Amino acid sequence: MRIAAISDVHGNVFALQAVLESIAVDDVDLIVNLGDHLSGGVAPGATADLLMRTPAVSIRGNHERQVLEMPREQMGKSDLLALEEISDDHRRWLAALPETAEVAPGVLAFHGTPKNDLEYLLETVTPRGVRPATTVEVTQRLAGYLDYELLLCGHTHLQRSLRLSGGQLIVNPGSVGWPAYDDDAPFPHLIEAGTPHARYALVDDATGNWRVEFRTIEYPWAEAAALARRNKRPDVEHALLTGQNLLHSQ
Repeated sequence: MRIAAISDVHGNVFALQAVLESIAVDDVDLIVNLGDHLSGGVAPGATADLLMRTPAVSIRGNHERQVLEMPREQMGKSDLLALEEISDDHRRWLAALPETAEVAPGVLAFHGTPKNDLEYLLETVTPRGVRPATTVEVTQRLAGYLDYELLLCGHTHLQRSLRLSGGQLIVNPGSVGWPAYDDDAPFPHLIEAGTPHARYALVDDATGNWRVEFRTIEYPWAEAAALARRNKRPDVEHALLTGQNLLHSQ
């Protein structure tokens, strides 16, 4: 089986279109979309339209939960833009998405970890910043889910994979549409892919074991950044143009 794993589109329809065009020639059996579909600084409504037309198994991420459930006055700018742009049809689509899904025998898809859409799986945040998670940390975070052979996650926007001692392969395909962000929980930290490319992963079991191939795709990121600027999101504009945070460059 050959799976295209995408994640963290964050309303960037320009990047999504380029990734889907690339996947169209990848000869995949299934597209799995791992959450955080619309919230960002670009084009949530157009992104929702395209995703709803795309045959894929889609997972609910933390931003879907926030748009659907969080009081408006508590929302950040990304969720507010999504809330303002999406239609009732988009809202119903988001509400129907599962938090986890067994997308094929032995293959589990989720956003952060299977139990928590805000928890990092393959990264650990410390007072000094972000580092790759240890095998022990990852195993603990996957407690109760280690019977799966392939585990697909998103959330941290970084392309990374890890094979556990039991043979399980964990894959984060990186972010389609937002290559850098900052957060303050559990400690202030920056996440940066380092370039503006859209990212996804191809995973297949042709050899009898799951293997991953990471892809980076060029797309018209200047157009996406210009729209972020019109939406008064200079942080998103900078991230889309550079793959780094505006805070990093100051």
